[in-house]
Amino acid sequence: MTTQEATPYWDDVEVGQELPSFERVTDLMNWNRWAATYDEFVPYHMDDEGAKENGQPAVIGQGRIRVSYLHTLVRKWIGEEGAILTLSAQLRGINFKNDVLTCTGRVTGKRVDDEGRHVVDLEMLMTNQKGERVTPGAATVELPSKS
Repeated sequence: MTTQEATPYWDDVEVGQELPSFERVTDLMNWNRWAATYDEFVPYHMDDEGAKENGQPAVIGQGRIRVSYLHTLVRKWIGEEGAILTLSAQLRGINFKNDVLTCTGRVTGKRVDDEGRHVVDLEMLMTNQKGERVTPGAATVELPSKS
C-alpha cells in the first residue's frame, strides 16, 4: 500500500485540517477482487440482469468495499506509524458500476486519551460524481507525538 512519506505527528495536526482525498472509479474488476476475497458473488453485484431482478437499474457495488475505501483514506494519511483505533461508516446510498467515489476527511478533535495515547478524531465523507453523500463516516486514530 502506498502511504504518504511520513506519518503526521499529533503535535502538528490541527482541528479543521483536511486529509488528502482518495478517489476510486468503481467497476467490475474491483468488485470481482472484493467478491473473491469475501466470497460475495451475489448476482446484483455481478450481473445487470440479477440487479434488475432485485429492483435496481444495473449492477450495484458492495457496501463493505466502500468502508474499505474510507479505511484506505485514513491509512494513507496516518502512514506506517499511526494506528486506526475505531472506524465507522453509514451506507446511505447505492453506487453503480463506473461511479467515481471520492473520499474526504477532516480533523474534528485531538486529545490525549485516558490511556495516554495521542489521538485524533476524524470525520469522513464519500461522495459520488453527482455530489451525492453516499457514505459518511468517522474514525479515531493514534499518532506519534514529538514529546
